[in-house]
Amino acid sequence: MAAASLSACSGAGAGTAGGADAANTIHVLMVNNAQMVDLENLTAANFTKQTGIKVDFTVLPEDSLRDKASQEFSTQAGQYDVATLSNFEIPFYSKNGWLAPLNSDVAADPGFDQADILKPIAESLTGADGQLYGEPFYGESSFLMYRKDVFAAKGLTMPAHPTWQQVAALAVKLNGAEPGMRGICLRGQPGWGEVLAPLTTVVNTFGGTWLDQNWNAQVTAPGFTSATNFYVNLIKQAGEPGAAQSGFTECLNDFQQSKVAMWYDATSAAGSLDTAGSPVTGKVGYVPAPVVDTSNSGWLYTWAWAIEKASTHQADAWKFISWASGKGYINLVGQKLGWAQVPPGTRTSTYSNPNYLASASAFAAPTLTAIDTADPQNPGVQPRPTPGIQFVDIPEFTDFGTQASQLLSDAIAGQMSVASALKQVQALTQTAGDKYK
Repeated sequence: MAAASLSACSGAGAGTAGGADAANTIHVLMVNNAQMVDLENLTAANFTKQTGIKVDFTVLPEDSLRDKASQEFSTQAGQYDVATLSNFEIPFYSKNGWLAPLNSDVAADPGFDQADILKPIAESLTGADGQLYGEPFYGESSFLMYRKDVFAAKGLTMPAHPTWQQVAALAVKLNGAEPGMRGICLRGQPGWGEVLAPLTTVVNTFGGTWLDQNWNAQVTAPGFTSATNFYVNLIKQAGEPGAAQSGFTECLNDFQQSKVAMWYDATSAAGSLDTAGSPVTGKVGYVPAPVVDTSNSGWLYTWAWAIEKASTHQADAWKFISWASGKGYINLVGQKLGWAQVPPGTRTSTYSNPNYLASASAFAAPTLTAIDTADPQNPGVQPRPTPGIQFVDIPEFTDFGTQASQLLSDAIAGQMSVASALKQVQALTQTAGDKYK
């Protein structure tokens, strides 16, 4: 959802199962985020060399990956053995019987050390039947990043656990702290994984929700409305220019280039900020996601490996997953590519690894705390019909969430009022909710 992705597409796994190498080849459908491309580059010389199992990757941009995975798994086409799915897809994919449970593989592979997987991440990859259906490659929550040097120069103090009202007041004071600098960067770009991710966490902590426990849309209710007005007004008062076109990547660039003094976004961003060559290395502070009516509000997201139930190579597929999500792979990346490139947010042991902590001391503990306190079952102040912090975990969200994000992005751009946008989003959400009544 948040990691920087590459535009290239490689591999051609679809339709290639078969032929002379079929017996010892698995086909992997994978999102083209940078960490996955690292893995692709390390596979032949390490995993294949150790096991004799060849891996044929199909690497796609996120939206294309989601479309391909939906087609593949819903039809159980059997062209792919393994796919990267998120904690958005895995709950309803497993409920539909599209995934192979992993419990027996984990039990037979004690070296994998399932107990080392961060509990909220593992729980988000567990089906309603209690079985495990995914293993994380990397995971993240969200937190507030701020420029310590700019705060010091202005005589400002960041609270240890800020409220959104405190953040808004600080953001206004930070406008112009340096030439061209604005107070805060918040995503405004259309996309259910873009503007709706941070905005929905704000909605949760303002007391709002997309749907109540009876599947009634609550978008025009006071909690959702007040949160959206707050978010849009904060961007207008102290946000980045062109916010309606700003997503994760644009905010990352703005923060690195000192165009903004604060940024609320994914914990995975920290690895790009506090790393060698970054212009803001050593200047960034990290505090929990701001709150209003909840004790925490950070999101939870992971790209994880899952095995298609129709796969005829499930034993080899598990061996690949065990390698790619194992402690050995984390050490391999640290040694070969540098510790800043280690996939974060998956294992407790990563956060006690002295090599990793030497590179990530500024943000390792805040990241771990943010993930540990994320609660997809109870992210707000009222019961929900389905889990999810920054998304509604039903397949219809990909459609109505995307349409809603465009309307709200238009409101951020000033092309329509927040009230008009929310009225249309309410109707879209209710149509989706009615399918479950």
